[in-house]
Amino acid sequence: MAVLTVSNLSMKFVERTLFENISFHLERGDKAGLIGANGVGKTTLFRIITGRQEQTGGGVVKDKNTTLGYMEQHSCTAPDRTVYTELLSVFDDLIRMEKKLDEITYMLEKNIGDTDSLISEQFVLRERFEREGGLTYISRTRAALIGLGFPEKEFDVPTDRLSGGQKSKLSLAKLLLSGADILLLDEPTNHLDITAVNWLEGFIREYQGTVLVVSHDRYFLDNVTNKTLEIDNKKSRMYDGSYSVFMEKKRHEQEIAREHYKNQLNEIHRIEGIVEQQKRWGRERNFITAQSKQKQIDRLKEDLVDPDKEQETVKFRFTPKCESGNDVLICEGLSKSFGDKLLFEDVSLHIRRGERVFILGENGCGKTTLFRLIRRIHEQDSGSIMIGANVETGYFDQVQSDLHLDKTAINEVWDEFPYMTETEVRSILGRFLFKGDEVFRELSSMSGGERARIALLKLMLKGSNFLLLDEPTNHLDTAFREQLEDALLGFEGTMLVISHDRYFINKLADRILVMSKSGMKEYLGNYDYYLEKTNESFDKGIFVSGQKKKPYSQNQNEYALKKERQSNIRKAKAVIKRCEESIAKTEERIEQLQSMLAAPEVISDYEKLTEYTSELEALNNNLERLMEEWENAEQTLEELSADSK
Repeated sequence: MAVLTVSNLSMKFVERTLFENISFHLERGDKAGLIGANGVGKTTLFRIITGRQEQTGGGVVKDKNTTLGYMEQHSCTAPDRTVYTELLSVFDDLIRMEKKLDEITYMLEKNIGDTDSLISEQFVLRERFEREGGLTYISRTRAALIGLGFPEKEFDVPTDRLSGGQKSKLSLAKLLLSGADILLLDEPTNHLDITAVNWLEGFIREYQGTVLVVSHDRYFLDNVTNKTLEIDNKKSRMYDGSYSVFMEKKRHEQEIAREHYKNQLNEIHRIEGIVEQQKRWGRERNFITAQSKQKQIDRLKEDLVDPDKEQETVKFRFTPKCESGNDVLICEGLSKSFGDKLLFEDVSLHIRRGERVFILGENGCGKTTLFRLIRRIHEQDSGSIMIGANVETGYFDQVQSDLHLDKTAINEVWDEFPYMTETEVRSILGRFLFKGDEVFRELSSMSGGERARIALLKLMLKGSNFLLLDEPTNHLDTAFREQLEDALLGFEGTMLVISHDRYFINKLADRILVMSKSGMKEYLGNYDYYLEKTNESFDKGIFVSGQKKKPYSQNQNEYALKKERQSNIRKAKAVIKRCEESIAKTEERIEQLQSMLAAPEVISDYEKLTEYTSELEALNNNLERLMEEWENAEQTLEELSADSK
């Protein structure tokens, strides 16, 4: 039975139509992902469903016994409350019932009042209290706070001292525990680290009600949704299945639609040629044939359906201006404190040319600070940082602090790259979807996604061979995230990336470093490999009722598994190729040094002899490591190839 039905919904403004004739329905227990490019009207649809905005056409019907929960409805309105008491306020009715039960118990113990009446009231109230979750509301409150990243020491922090991100997490927790039958979640994974997102996934999968969630987190959508609703070209389409399943179905349908459209056009052109030919012959019989064929053309044109216009895409590449040395970055024993607060210690990492390395870790563990140490913005308390030969570093800042918000788009780019002509600057801005007068917009008036595109454009023009990327997919819609992934997959330099985007990590990473206060732990593989090795599968965690459920079967379909194997095979081959190239160059240098060490002028020169001997020892150690990495990758490739047969 449908708990929410949307019929022929339209939203038009004076200057444009946002969407029209959108129809779908959700049944109890459905978990649907709402996807689409930025600006297509996803948040507006939520506002219409909740009655906060009036539509221009169509209607929304929800079951009369159904309650809606929308994150904006649950803000922190009592600054004098603590984190814990603010969330506990969701259960005010249960708290009042509990106090009433305590009063009745006291009265029975003291023989106050009518005993029979009190026992009857106690029975009815206790049954309701237990039915509505009274026995577990305290444990659920604590579990939600811990799961969403509030350690117990922060339970007593007043809400007016929370950051914007912490307030958002607390509002999300209030919504999740509100008892609503339908949850409307707008980008719920914002401000959450991976641990908190895993907890949220478990909560949503076990939640008995209905969920409609807007998210650009494709891994999250694959883990929690069994339906996908897309708004595109002012229309909507809904399929059974998660994001990956939906995209495969959509691609298949679009291919069929484009082929059908092409065939129809060819047929129309063919018949039009016949009509022209018949008219040239000019006989009565020819005119009759031409009229008949023209009617056929009219029918074909009437039935002709244009394929959906494809979303405008950005095609770009990151091309290094020069090649770095094999050792790009070596950090040993780094530690950093701010005042009495230790952020991290004993952090060591070794990044080599061509690697795509991702750093994971809880919010606040110091990942961005580590980048600042590498960029010499801060000084480490202890340890060393060595940047390799010919390394040109490019940085993407998640808060975009390097952008000048008072500048226009064209001046932001042109001032940093003055050797370019105006035509060249406008052309490159056009490739990043800033066209016409949009190049004269000030960055202060732009969305986070538009500013991110400007930052990525500047990073591309810099031509760096070592990219430090701090949450590069934040603010980007799904389409641009995929375009960024394609650009980075083709990048021949080196990457060190901080990200919570697990889909992005899975697609690009060949090595993962997990950062904590006590150092780094390494995993040679993508995010799924990391999960496998740490046994942190997405159906684990602290859930509200303590029950664990498996994700929807669509998420484990053969297509997804096949794609995952293919991705891992490509990554293993890339590691093998990189190792073989590095081994060849290392062996070549070892041979050179061995020849040089045999030369009389070197044997008699103590300093050169010491220098070459030290380098030879380091190269032999590196060669041994490369051989081990190559063997591991070969074994992984062999196992993956066997599994795919």
